[in-house]
Amino acid sequence: MATLKDYAEAMPIAWCPGCGNFGILAALRRALVEAGLEPYQVLLVSGIGQAGKLPHFTHSHVLNELHGRSLPAATAAKIVNPELTVIAVGGDGDGYGEGGNHFIHSMRRNIDITYLVHDNQVYGLTKGQASPTSDLGVPTKTTPEGAPDPVNPIALAVAADASFVARGFAGDIDHLARLMGMAIKHPGFALIDILQPCVSFNHKNTYAWYKERVYKLEEDKGYDPGNRAAAFAKALEWGDRIPIGLVYRKERPTFRQLTAGLGEVPLVKRKLDPMEIESLVAEFL
Repeated sequence: MATLKDYAEAMPIAWCPGCGNFGILAALRRALVEAGLEPYQVLLVSGIGQAGKLPHFTHSHVLNELHGRSLPAATAAKIVNPELTVIAVGGDGDGYGEGGNHFIHSMRRNIDITYLVHDNQVYGLTKGQASPTSDLGVPTKTTPEGAPDPVNPIALAVAADASFVARGFAGDIDHLARLMGMAIKHPGFALIDILQPCVSFNHKNTYAWYKERVYKLEEDKGYDPGNRAAAFAKALEWGDRIPIGLVYRKERPTFRQLTAGLGEVPLVKRKLDPMEIESLVAEFL
């Protein structure tokens, strides 16, 4: 039986003291242990950025991809090895900016993977530029007069009919770990947009700012995450009150279930003549 120590990688963590990523890392380790998963059963796929460093601090299989390209690689890994628990990790810039197109189509296909987005509303690795989710009017190094209207990833996911849409908060590790456990067990694409304070470059959306505003959806006894219209209304809440928890869930066939009757493509193995290889390469030069 795996323990928290089994997931602890013996290397220094290169995040700023107080970074929200520490809470996300702690929650993920706890969720994996509580799910009864061994490190060899888990693949963490990440893009580029401070969030993309998380797999290096977790003892499991790891694959680093290009900026915004974690989801295609995670998709391929899950298709090839359906028994593997595949978790993609990235920041808001990585996932909703560079990787926005992959994000939409992963939800459409309902790939059976979990996607953890560290949403600090700024580009942290490159020192504080506006990201796709930067609050309207917030000044940054690239938007000194204020950031333009932000992307709403929760509303986008509900509109795309993603089968599992949730929001967590890095300052509430217990709640976030439970959400991650639910996402890992969910059959299909599971998004958790995680509110992650950036102590170095985002001085608006701080721990204190969030703690004054977040509330848990599970404590709203009248809320039904299966109601898409209600989920969309919750997705639009931002400002004085910010909902965290399971926003939307819909049971629908996964990509693997939808393609189960198509059969497998046989592998063709043959030796290539060196001259043939040169000819192929020449076509693309």
